Amino acid sequence: MMKNIIKYILLLAVAAGFASCEKALEVTPNSEFAPGNVLTSENGIKALLYSAYAQQQTQQNSRFVINNSEMCTDMAFNSGGAENAQLINIINFTWDANLGTFQADIWAPAYRCIRDANGVIENIDNVNTSDANKKLFKAEARALRAYSYATLYSFFGPVPLRTSTSQPGDLARATDDEMKDFIATEMTESVADLPNPGQEEAYGRFNKGVAYAVLAKFYLNTKQWQKAADACQSVISLNYYTTTQYAFKDLFRVENEGMTNKEMILVLQCRNETDFGNWFMAGALPAGFKSTPQLPEYVYQSTMANFATQYRLRTDFVNSMASNDQRRSLICTSYINNSNATVNILAGDNARSFKYWDNNTIGNNSGNDVPILRYADILLSRAEALNELNAIPPTECFTLINQVRARAGLAALTLVNTPDQASFREAIFKERGWEFISEGKRREDLIRQGTFISSALARGVPATQATPEKVLFPIPQSEISANKLCVQNPGYGNN
Repeated sequence: MMKNIIKYILLLAVAAGFASCEKALEVTPNSEFAPGNVLTSENGIKALLYSAYAQQQTQQNSRFVINNSEMCTDMAFNSGGAENAQLINIINFTWDANLGTFQADIWAPAYRCIRDANGVIENIDNVNTSDANKKLFKAEARALRAYSYATLYSFFGPVPLRTSTSQPGDLARATDDEMKDFIATEMTESVADLPNPGQEEAYGRFNKGVAYAVLAKFYLNTKQWQKAADACQSVISLNYYTTTQYAFKDLFRVENEGMTNKEMILVLQCRNETDFGNWFMAGALPAGFKSTPQLPEYVYQSTMANFATQYRLRTDFVNSMASNDQRRSLICTSYINNSNATVNILAGDNARSFKYWDNNTIGNNSGNDVPILRYADILLSRAEALNELNAIPPTECFTLINQVRARAGLAALTLVNTPDQASFREAIFKERGWEFISEGKRREDLIRQGTFISSALARGVPATQATPEKVLFPIPQSEISANKLCVQNPGYGNN
């Protein structure tokens, strides 16, 4: 799909170029991509829709979104290289509204997606295409817009709701209720016109599974437990997804990507090319890496990059995993270096996540897709929501969590292990941590558990830095400066 996106964006650029040169050349374009009718043709509106997808699927910022969501938790750590100048602020809770990653990697891509989605929604009625296509394209645009707002809400809380390309530049932030109602309504109303999973025109386009999964996580993170449980059940009831298709260490391999992988609901699609690669492994590799006994299939090649910056896992977190947990097969705790010496790196918060290993990596660019939503997340989310609705976890909670534990090679949990709501809550929280390493979920899990700040304090972050308002990131200063009606999150000031 990404090749098509590029094609259509280039065609739009050509059309724009015609527009700028029309008077000087005195030529009126006759094609369907003429400036006056570009958004009345099916290909033109699809170009704009695909541009919205392209913004939502910005590959290279995936490592920053992962690290922004994990370096501020008990899971991950960083040292060395130019990236550490930014990540040290995430680790130490010393970030402010001027930290570049908030604008470049979260805010700007989301609002570019929203801009393009608004354009599709506003122009779709005038497009020369079938009514079925109009419904589909509009549903996709609304779902993309709702997903982008759900992402922004997770990081920044309520933000300005730009729902039209004609709104003024200065726009106040929505209220919390307005924000939540808009996301839920837009996604819910889009579902009916989206295809079932596996029936979308191209892999990566939104389907009913994606919409329900986005809703499920949004409801979970806002603690709307019954709605979260119901949305998860909607995904399960599609009878499409499974956790039994692949062993855990094979789940993220390039060879197992695409529609055939029934675990993945929504991913950032990557390939071994500049501007489209997954750069995470280049930062996860330890210095002088050659191979590791934990993953003998992966061998470093001279064509691969090894960054000076080091994406690391915290020792206590790795040690919390059972020794027989199959998910440890993707954690490097020792390696052979270029001098053929064995280097142990478990201690000192120095183990590495090798979830995105790819023997065909070229330079920085690995081909592994980055999961945004996968089926294990839906199973664990429904189990968590059902537990929060009951003083004693119902039988279904164990059925759900044990599907995930079985793939990891772990014994089933029972009421004997977790006899009440509090103990099952803790079990779910631990399971989510082990399951979703390097997938950018730890921050939101800690926030939902109410332990994001206390966890930082426990590992030594000063109370003057890990302050309560930091459960949200500050709205980027560039946006505050450009939009005089957009006030900063409480506690961060307004300048």
